[in-house]
Amino acid sequence: MKILPLHQTFVRTVAFFTAVLLTHVASAAPLSVGDSFPVLDGMQDQHEAAYPMPEGTRHVAVAFSMGAGKAANRYFSEQGAAYLPAEEAVFIANIYGMPGIGRLFAMPKMKKYPHRIMIADEEGLLDDFPQEDGRVTIFDLDAAGKITAIRYWGSKSEESPF
Repeated sequence: MKILPLHQTFVRTVAFFTAVLLTHVASAAPLSVGDSFPVLDGMQDQHEAAYPMPEGTRHVAVAFSMGAGKAANRYFSEQGAAYLPAEEAVFIANIYGMPGIGRLFAMPKMKKYPHRIMIADEEGLLDDFPQEDGRVTIFDLDAAGKITAIRYWGSKSEESPF
């Protein structure tokens, strides 16, 4: 058995772990058309009530930033409380990483909205979801929960998100 010098052992160890890490990162591809929409267990709404994904959901809107979330909430509020259920849609707001002081003001404001908001507040939960800066990601789903389209919506658009 040949003993390698310390620096060669170190280089080989680093190379091995880099390869393992890159393999893991490469396998975490973003959601795409044809994929099943992930099951989001244990979710809650802005009132801290359990909020499982409703059966028959055909559209999922996801806001990743505060600006996109505010714009979406404004639009959905203007449409009324029945809008999202009538469209078979769910709105998810990603608040993971929001500082405590931000939560102090954001959560009470969210409770005033007439529509339900599914709160995403877990590290890595939405990592596979594609996103564009300042826009809401819209997933269109078929009856089996497979993604049929992925779009990006901004409230300044004249179009409805669904």
